[in-house]
Amino acid sequence: QVHPVESGGGLVQAGGSLRLSCASSGRTFGNYAWGWFRQAPGKEREFVAAINWNGDNTDYADSVKGRFTISRDISKNTLYLQMNSLKPEDTAIYYCATSRVWPTRNYQLYYNWDQGTQVTVSS
Repeated sequence: QVHPVESGGGLVQAGGSLRLSCASSGRTFGNYAWGWFRQAPGKEREFVAAINWNGDNTDYADSVKGRFTISRDISKNTLYLQMNSLKPEDTAIYYCATSRVWPTRNYQLYYNWDQGTQVTVSS
C-alpha cells in the first residue's frame, strides 16, 4: 500500500522557485508511475508532470515544460517537483499520485491521492 504525503508548498513571488516533495510510506515506491497534478479554485484538476516506474522517462504539460522538473529518490521513497520561474498562473493545490499506466495524463487513472500542498505565486 502506498500513502503519499505532499509538502513544500508556500507563498513565493513571480520568478521564484519552490521544490515540492511527495513522501511515500509504502515499500513499493518503484512499482508505480508517479504524477503531479494541480487544481486551482473553480478549475478542473490538471496534469503537471509524471515519471515512469524506472525513473528513466518523464512527461510534462506544455505549460510547465522547461520550468519544472520531476524526479524521485528511491532510497527515500520520495518524489520531487522542482519548480522554477514560477508564474501567478501556477497558483494551485498540488497533488502527487500513483498510476499503473504509462504514459497517461488522465487523473482518473491515478490513485492514492492525499490532501495536496498549496502553492501561491504573487505577481
